[in-house]
Amino acid sequence: MRDTTHWVGTWTAAPAPAEGAAFANHTLRMTPRVSIGGSRLRVRISNAYGVRPLAIGAARVGVRSTGPAVVPGSNRRLTFGGEPTATIAAGALIVSDPVDLTFAPLSDLAVSVHLPGDLPVSFGITGRYARQTNYISPPGDFAAEETMPVGRLTDDWYFVCGVDVVAPAETGAVVAVGDSLTDANISTHDGHHSWPSQLARRLVARRGGRPMSVMNQGLGGNRILYDIRGDSGLRRFDRDVLAQPGVTHTVIMLGTNDLRNRPAKPEEEATAAQMIAGLKQFALRGRPHGVRVIACTLTPFENETFLPGAWNPRREAIRQAVNDWLRKTDDFDAVVDFDRALRDPDHPTRMLPIYDCGDHLHPSDLGYRAMGDAIDLALFD
Repeated sequence: MRDTTHWVGTWTAAPAPAEGAAFANHTLRMTPRVSIGGSRLRVRISNAYGVRPLAIGAARVGVRSTGPAVVPGSNRRLTFGGEPTATIAAGALIVSDPVDLTFAPLSDLAVSVHLPGDLPVSFGITGRYARQTNYISPPGDFAAEETMPVGRLTDDWYFVCGVDVVAPAETGAVVAVGDSLTDANISTHDGHHSWPSQLARRLVARRGGRPMSVMNQGLGGNRILYDIRGDSGLRRFDRDVLAQPGVTHTVIMLGTNDLRNRPAKPEEEATAAQMIAGLKQFALRGRPHGVRVIACTLTPFENETFLPGAWNPRREAIRQAVNDWLRKTDDFDAVVDFDRALRDPDHPTRMLPIYDCGDHLHPSDLGYRAMGDAIDLALFD
C-alpha cells in the first residue's frame, strides 16, 4: 500500500548565536508549543553556531503537563541512527529517529537534551529568545525524569530547533519569517501572543480548508540585508524556509530593522531600492521550490522609545515607499497589510494606541492578535 503521509514541521526556532550562555553537564528541557498534532514525531537539534562538535548524552520528548514536568508515561527516548547518544558537527544539525507519541494541536511538548560536555561561552552556543519559560537542570542527566529538577529558568531556546510530525499528504506548512515583531517581543510572557501563534490557532479552528502547520522563524533584530545577532533574512532563507519539512507557504515581514540600522553603520543605512531588491529575492528563490511567497507591509514606529532616535522622517519616507511598492507589486503571491491593520487612522505614522505595547515599535498582545487576524486564511487553501 502506498504511503500517503509526509513529514511536516509543526514547530521551529530559528538558530542564532546565544548571548552569554554556557553549559557543563546540564540537561535542558525546552517546551515548544506545536501547531498541528499527530502520533509520530521527530526532533531536530542544531549546532549551527558551534565552533566544534556538540555531544548529546541523552534526549527525550514527551507531552508537557505543567512547569518542567511531563505527562506520566509519555517521555519517549530519542535515538539517532538507533543510538541513544549523538555528536553534531560544528555548523550542522541532527534529526532524531521517529518516535510514536500522540499529541494534540496547540499542545506543549517537553524536549529534554543532556549536554555532557563543557560548553563555555566560547563554544558558540546556538540559541535565541523564546518569550516563554524553559528549564535548565542542576549538573547531571535528568532527561528521563518525569519532573526534571530545575537549577535555573531561561527564556531562550537552546539547540532544539524543530519538531516534525507525520501528517496526511494534503497537509501544508507556513513558515513565518521576521524580526522581533514576529517573535512577539514585549508581549506577555508565556502567553503565546505572536501573530504566527494566532495564525496557527485560526487555522486549527477553521472548518474546512487545507490542514496547515505554522512554523515561527522570527528572530529579534533580523534584517533583510545585513547580519545582526544571527544571519540576515537573505542569508538564512534556504535554511530557515526552504529546508523546512513540508513547507508550502512563507509569510515574510522584514525591513523594519533595516530602517532602524541599530549598529548605526553608514554603509548599512538602507534605501528603499535596496530593501525592495532584497524582498524580490525571497520570491525569486521561493517559487522554484513550489513555495508560495507572501510579503507583509511594515508597521509604524514613529518616535519609538525602544531605540530612541531610530525613527526619523527620512526613514519614515522609505517605509512608506516600500509599503506603497508592496501594495502595487505582483512579485509576490500575496501581500498582507500589517501596516493598515495596526496604524492609527488619524495619525498613520504611528500605531493605534490599543495596539501599541508602549514603546511605539512593538505591538501589544492585542496588536499581535490583530496581525494574526489580518491574514486571509484563503491564502492557504
